[in-house]
Amino acid sequence: MPTRLYIVRHGESTWNALNKIQGSSDIELTEMGLMQARMLSKRLRTEKIDAIYSSDLKRAYLTASIIANELNLDVKKLPELREIAFGVWEGLTVNEIQNLYKDIYDLWRTNPVKAIIEGAETLKDVQNRILNGTYKLIEKYKNKNILIVSHGTSIKSLILGLLGLDLSYYPKIRQDNTALNIVDIKDDGNAVLVLLNDTCHLRSENN
Repeated sequence: MPTRLYIVRHGESTWNALNKIQGSSDIELTEMGLMQARMLSKRLRTEKIDAIYSSDLKRAYLTASIIANELNLDVKKLPELREIAFGVWEGLTVNEIQNLYKDIYDLWRTNPVKAIIEGAETLKDVQNRILNGTYKLIEKYKNKNILIVSHGTSIKSLILGLLGLDLSYYPKIRQDNTALNIVDIKDDGNAVLVLLNDTCHLRSENN
C-alpha cells in the first residue's frame, strides 16, 4: 500500500475574512473557521489516520487540534509546514498591495517564481522547506496515512513538488479554507494526486 498524505489548509482566519495577506503572521481562526474545522473532522472520522502534523502557526495548529480531538490522536508541530513569510505584504489587503506594489503583485500573479518581495521568502525557498519536512514524514511513516495541516501557498508548492511539476503552475492551483488534498506516495517514490481542493464537507453549511 502507498503512503497516503492527507494535506489540509487551515480554517478561515480573521485576516482571511478581511482579505489580508497573512504569511508568517500568527492569526486566529474566526468562528466560521472553527466550524469548518469541525465539519472536516467529521468527514475524516472514517479515514485511518496514523499521525497528524501541523504548522506551528495557531490557525493551522487549532484546525489540526480540532481534527485530532475527533480522531483521538495527538498533533505534532512541524515548523517546516508553516506559511511563506510574505515580508512587507503581511497585514495588507490585496487591494492595498495592488496599489502599493503593482508591478511585483502582477508578477506574483503570473510568474511567482520571479517575484522578489521585500523581506519575504522566495517561492522556491518555501517549496524546499516544506518538501524537506514532508519527505522526512514519508520516510518515518512509510505505508501509513499522514494528515498534514498547512497553508495555501505552502500546500500549492508542496503538491507541485511532490508531483514533479514546475512552480510556474502555482497560479493554476486553488486552495480554499479546510480544503482536503490527497496524494499517494508509491513504494517506488512516485506521487499520485488523488484529490485536490475538495471542500464537500462544507456543502451542508452552504445550503
